[in-house]
Amino acid sequence: MTRKEEPQYFGAGPALLPTSVLEQAARDLLEYKDHGVGVAEISHRSKDAIAVIDGTKDKIRQLYGVPDTHEIFFAQGGGTGGFAAVAYNLLAAHAARTGRKGKADYLVTGSWSKKAAQEAARLGVDVNIVSDTTGRVPDADGLKYSLPEDTAYVYYCDNETVHGVEFPTPPSPPAGVELVADMSSNFLSRPVDVSRFGLVFGGAQKNIGIAGVSLYIIKKSLLEHAPDDVLRQLGVPLAPIFLHFPSIVANNSAYNTVSILAVQVVNLVLDHLLAKGGLVAQGDEAQAKADKVYSVLDRFPETYETLVEKTSRSRMNIVFKTPDDAAFLAGAEARGLTGLKGHRSVGGIRVSNYNAVSQNSIDALVSYMVEFANNK
Repeated sequence: MTRKEEPQYFGAGPALLPTSVLEQAARDLLEYKDHGVGVAEISHRSKDAIAVIDGTKDKIRQLYGVPDTHEIFFAQGGGTGGFAAVAYNLLAAHAARTGRKGKADYLVTGSWSKKAAQEAARLGVDVNIVSDTTGRVPDADGLKYSLPEDTAYVYYCDNETVHGVEFPTPPSPPAGVELVADMSSNFLSRPVDVSRFGLVFGGAQKNIGIAGVSLYIIKKSLLEHAPDDVLRQLGVPLAPIFLHFPSIVANNSAYNTVSILAVQVVNLVLDHLLAKGGLVAQGDEAQAKADKVYSVLDRFPETYETLVEKTSRSRMNIVFKTPDDAAFLAGAEARGLTGLKGHRSVGGIRVSNYNAVSQNSIDALVSYMVEFANNK
C-alpha cells in the first residue's frame, strides 16, 4: 500500500497528508493490531478506541505544552459546527459565572470569522463586531470591545484560508474575558501558548487529519455551565447534546460515536510531527516554505498581484492573482502542480502550504512561478 509518487498538491482542504501516515492508516483500516477488524470497525468505547483517544490527547498535550488548566477532546461538526458549539457553550459558562446571558465579541478578518459571527447572531447571541478588516489583521488600537463584565468571549480566526490572512500573534482581549480561536487551518503548524486561550478549536481536515473529527482545547473552568432551566430563563440557547462540551468531556469524547479512524489519523500525524522535532521545527519549516513563495511574488510585482499586507500574510494559505489565472493554472497542472485554484468567492490563485506539503513541492512551484513571470 504505497503511493506511486509524492503528489505536488496544494489544495486548501481536505488537504495533503504525509504518505507514511496514509500508508499506516490504510493498514489500520484493514486490520488494527491483529484483531481481524479495522480501526473504523471497532467500538468507540472499546479498550483499543479509548487508547487511541487518550494517546492522541497525550501527544497534543506534549506538542502544545497544554497546561493542567485545560482539557482536550474530540467532537463532530467540523469548523462550521464549532461556530455554533462555541456560542452555545461559552454563553452557558458565562451564565454560570455571572448569572447573565452575556455578549460575544467577534474580530472579522475574512470569510470564516464572518460566518462564525453570523451563525452566533442567528442562534440569538448578542454579537458585537469588534472590527471588520476583511483581508488583513486589525490594528490593536482600532478594536472596539464590549464591556468586559458583559462579554462571554472574544472570537477570532487565527488563519483565514480564503483571504490568506494569519495573525502573527493572538489578539489581547480585555482582562478577564476568554479568548476563543478557530485554528482549523493552522493547527500544529507552530508553537502556541495555550494558556492564553479559553478555547482553541478546529476541524482536522486542513492540517492534521481527515474530515470527520474536530479538535478542542478548552479551559476546564468553561465546562461549568448554568443549569438548563436557568439558561432558558436567560434566553441562552441550549447546546444539542452532541455539541455539549461537559457531556463530551465527561465521556472522553465518546458520548456519541466519534470516528476512531479520524482520531487515529490525527494520532499518526502527531507521531510524524514529533519525529520531525515538534512545533518549533515545524514552525521554522512552514515559515521557510512560505518565504520562498512570497519572495517570488515580491520579486515580480508586474506579474503577481499580492492581496494581503505583509504584516498579515498567512504562512498556510498564500493568495495572489496573475494577468491570466487560467493560463497559470493550466501550466501548473501540466507540471503536476495541482490544487492551486483560489476559492470561488475571490478567484485567483491559492497556495496552501500545510505541514505535509514538502520543501520539494514548494521548490517545484517556485521554479514554475519564476518561469511563468519571465515568459510574461
